[in-house]
Amino acid sequence: MVAGAALCALSAQSPAAALLVLAKRDNTLAIVDPVSLKVVARVPAGPDPHEVVASPDGRLAYVSNYGGGAYNTISVIDLEARKPLPALDLGPLRGPHGLVVDGGKVWFTAEAAQSIGRYDPASRTIDWTFKTGQGGTHMIAVASSSSRVVTTNLGSSTASIIDRGADGEWMQTVVGVGRGAEGFDVSPDGTQIWVANAADGTVSIIDAASKKVVATLAANVMGANRVKFTRDGSRVLISTLSGPNVAVFDAASRREVRRVRVGQGAAGILMQPDGSRAYVACTPDGFVAVIDLKTLEVIGRIEAGRGPDGLAWASR
Repeated sequence: MVAGAALCALSAQSPAAALLVLAKRDNTLAIVDPVSLKVVARVPAGPDPHEVVASPDGRLAYVSNYGGGAYNTISVIDLEARKPLPALDLGPLRGPHGLVVDGGKVWFTAEAAQSIGRYDPASRTIDWTFKTGQGGTHMIAVASSSSRVVTTNLGSSTASIIDRGADGEWMQTVVGVGRGAEGFDVSPDGTQIWVANAADGTVSIIDAASKKVVATLAANVMGANRVKFTRDGSRVLISTLSGPNVAVFDAASRREVRRVRVGQGAAGILMQPDGSRAYVACTPDGFVAVIDLKTLEVIGRIEAGRGPDGLAWASR
């Protein structure tokens, strides 16, 4: 284990836009220059870091310390100073995993507590929680001006769609999907939710308006881990820890376009803001594969550390 004092900056200046990569086995956050694909700094990220998001101004990173439900902290990292700040204590909200920033607040799942929560950096408080009552509430997305929250529930084989009504009350619709539902994404236009069912190798497509499954694709992606739409919504990438390929689907026809070989297995997927590239964390291999989204070819690798998974984009 590398001592925290030894995790010094590798270059003198942070890029204005940076790729953030969590190395789970190293307990570190790598700050990567997306032009050179080089790591410019590594910062301690707390125990068992799984997912990461950046603040809207790109100055802070928030990291969920998962521990399979054992931990109850979110690590905070100063990206300019490249150092950890005091972690957020979540109290009984154990097992934080999925993270997203919306409306200036940090939304997170708390798997062991079967809940989701929201942290307000302005007041430095958790200002809202919601009990899903579902097993393995794992990943999260927030849409419609913070009035809709979507989660997948790995243990219950469900997705939760939680809407805030005009009266301010939140109501949950539980949608049955496939076994091992974990990775999911909401289409850029907000009309569809694609859920990858790891144990079935299928993809459930939920109509966001009716909150019903309208199609189940025999995607043949066993062990599916993450799902991500391209920025224009035309394609969907699905990673798996059980095989060497990332599956690429056409969103309109719902048919497979290609399988891109990236490594022994893959987890986190992140789209570059300009839509030209996808970054795929190859967890067993210790690198992040860079895919050109026009050619669907791997054009580079980032040596991110051991067990890369969570990815985020930080722009100042």
